Amino acid sequence: MHRIDILTIFPELFAHFLQIGILGAAHKEGRFKINVHNLRDFSDDKHRRVDDVPYGGGPGMVMKPEPLLSAIDSIAGEKGDRTCQVVLLTPQGQRFSQDIAKELSETDHFVLICGRYEGVDQRVIDLAVDQELSIGDYVMSGGEVPAMVVVEAVSRFVPGVLGNPASLENESFSGHILEGPQYTRPAEYRGEAVPEVLSSGDHAAIKKWRADKAMEITKKKRPDLLLSGSPEWKERK
Repeated sequence: MHRIDILTIFPELFAHFLQIGILGAAHKEGRFKINVHNLRDFSDDKHRRVDDVPYGGGPGMVMKPEPLLSAIDSIAGEKGDRTCQVVLLTPQGQRFSQDIAKELSETDHFVLICGRYEGVDQRVIDLAVDQELSIGDYVMSGGEVPAMVVVEAVSRFVPGVLGNPASLENESFSGHILEGPQYTRPAEYRGEAVPEVLSSGDHAAIKKWRADKAMEITKKKRPDLLLSGSPEWKERK
């Protein structure tokens, strides 16, 4: 069973998230286990504080090392002995991607740290963090929403979570390319008709049409993906 532990000062934010959609169903079915921990439970301070003013001055507060390191040690063990991955959600991290989601899905156990305030004490990163991830080039108030993004993306790779595993092969960013346009009934709506090839029954023609449209959309919307794509897509561009 896959296991994900989440460290946060707002555990209540995850309550509803873990109960809905395919993620909620997979969680209930035991496809993976997600534990949400209140970081304040690991604070020795009588007021359960987990932050303090930064050395050297400056605005905001910094997350203290003691609660974070105590929590990580309790959940995952000390860095030299543990087998799981400890991930910090931070704007300074590597850009999260479909490839990274797949890599994390192949890890039996990982821990997500939801940063807050001006960040975490650097000693936490130096002593315990294996990987830093960012969901984009912008700043949020905390790492809770980014953690949800990571959990949602990773869970789709866990066997049995998706009703049809083939969905992973055709969706955007698989093979470094965007997904092509999709249509459903009715065949015509407000003067716009579904492309005839999709109802032709010619599977080879449909496959080619979808591949061509995917390439067309990627060139138009995200040409940068083609620069890092697989050889087969580079040849087609």
